[in-house]
Amino acid sequence: MQSTKSSFTALTLGALGVVYGDIGTSVLYALKEVFNSGHVSLTTQHVYGVLSLVVWTVTVIVSLKYVTLVLRADNRGEGGLVAMLALAAHAVEGHPRLRRYLMAIGIFGTCLFYGDGVITPAISVLSAVEGLAVISPNLSSAILPLTLGILFVLFAVQKRGTAGIGRWFGPIMLLWFLSLAALGIWHIVQLPQILWALSPHYALAFIAEEPGTAFLLLGAVVLCVTGAEALYADLGHFGKRPIRQAWFSVAMPALLINYLGQGALLLQQPDAVSNPFFAMAPRAMLLPLVVLATAATVIASQALITGAFSVTKQVIQLGYLPRLQVLHTSETDTGQIYLPLVNWGLCAGIALAVIFFQSSGDLAAAYGIAVTLDMLITTVLTFFVVRWGWKYPLFPAAAATLFFLVVDVSFFASNLIKLPDGGWFPLAIGAGMFVLMRTWHTGRQLVQSAMQPHALSLAEFLQMLRRDSVTRVAGTAVFLSSQSGTVPSALLHNLKHNKVLHARNVFVTVRHHELAHIPPAHRATAHDLGHDCWQVMLHFGFMDDPHVPNALSMLTQRGELPSTSIMETSYFLSRDIIVPQRGHGMALWREKLFAQMYRNAGSAADFLHLPHRNVVELGSQIVI
Repeated sequence: MQSTKSSFTALTLGALGVVYGDIGTSVLYALKEVFNSGHVSLTTQHVYGVLSLVVWTVTVIVSLKYVTLVLRADNRGEGGLVAMLALAAHAVEGHPRLRRYLMAIGIFGTCLFYGDGVITPAISVLSAVEGLAVISPNLSSAILPLTLGILFVLFAVQKRGTAGIGRWFGPIMLLWFLSLAALGIWHIVQLPQILWALSPHYALAFIAEEPGTAFLLLGAVVLCVTGAEALYADLGHFGKRPIRQAWFSVAMPALLINYLGQGALLLQQPDAVSNPFFAMAPRAMLLPLVVLATAATVIASQALITGAFSVTKQVIQLGYLPRLQVLHTSETDTGQIYLPLVNWGLCAGIALAVIFFQSSGDLAAAYGIAVTLDMLITTVLTFFVVRWGWKYPLFPAAAATLFFLVVDVSFFASNLIKLPDGGWFPLAIGAGMFVLMRTWHTGRQLVQSAMQPHALSLAEFLQMLRRDSVTRVAGTAVFLSSQSGTVPSALLHNLKHNKVLHARNVFVTVRHHELAHIPPAHRATAHDLGHDCWQVMLHFGFMDDPHVPNALSMLTQRGELPSTSIMETSYFLSRDIIVPQRGHGMALWREKLFAQMYRNAGSAADFLHLPHRNVVELGSQIVI
């Protein structure tokens, strides 16, 4: 019992460090941007109205929508937009047209994650380092290079993994949240009537009396829920209960207390509006607070980078991106991975954002469109999961969805105003990723269509080989094929060039499913084709590690495949060259883009964990 309790406490502390890093550092810039937007003056009525808007935005979007509802939609223990997309697509399996639309919407939402992933670390770290200007205006010139230096070091250490420093994330973020609460309480005590801003009455009154101003301010208020999507994305790492416990017991109270404290400060010292968070601290505590804030924003950025690695791997296994080099940074935790291309791509994007926008204030203009659109997409997908997947009655499912849609659409519409001021930046990144993903997915379908007319029945082909008495050599050949029951092109080329067939032949087809995990008992099946030939089907979820040799070993242990040594086994892969042709399938530029992506895709041998010395690649040209 004691062990279970300590494990839960550790998970809760870990969730505090990883899940709530982004939203925990939103206090650095949210109220600052609201009152520096030029839309609202620092009157008592406005401060109460804005604080009430912030409190109830956090309550409705984070507490009600994500923590209470969305966390329930786990895909075999995993969360995130990809997991939600898989659940929604499975729920409408009998409606192919609707399923296609949902897949397109969900994939676009996943693409927006990369746009958000560029803006959020940039604005977080930059806003923390800007605390130096509060200490001394002479330090302003150091803000930009120091921010870039911190971010570069953060990305440079990713290849070493986070196992060593990860255990410090929770304690540091706990100290951060306690500091937020302490600063807030100190100022609330000086103006206790600020607690009245907890009432929704002030938010509703502000909206009713100044609807235009309130609408414009939503674009800045949304900054208080930065990183809300991480709640769901990290479900598989910590579980529902620790994430909820960390939110309601530590993160939410600390955030709201700090926002109320900032409001109390602004009413007493209006000149603190340029940076109300750092103005809360006594002069002697400013430098330690800047250091702690920087550490908190680095942790928040680390969580987002790790999430980008995980999401990319999921998207690859769903067939929307080409194989990329995936390196495991831990011998015990298979979830700790490092993708060099994603790492340095994010680094370049974030550095570009910092250099282009120069300040957290200008970056705030770029933030909001991508994340509110993602929230909107999550609401839509959740409806199909609740209605069709969980079989809830239409009225309560539609009523809850409509309520959250009104909130999401309001925030999204307000953020559209930011489009010319920088909102285009994350949207451009998301749109670029969407073009890549759709091009890759459609291109793979065109390849399959081009190969289909030439496909030969495996059973009939093997029967023909037996009649022709093809020479067989010692050893086992494992042929990887995308189509079960058809002759792999690698087998045809092997026969054409080497004129032999191995003593034992295993034809393997790997299938990736819209489920987070496939249980080991259902992961592999083998069908005996006779004459020492077997057809094998391997099934992996989008969170599983597709380790082909391990799966084949499992079949050997079950007696469904013969036992063979590694030295006697050769893996044959098809390595085809794509030839774009005008008038076939996609626009020519997209076909050329697909051909380039196909050519530069990571090694299938690496992706499937095949032993390099035992791999033989044989290819041909495919016209699409």
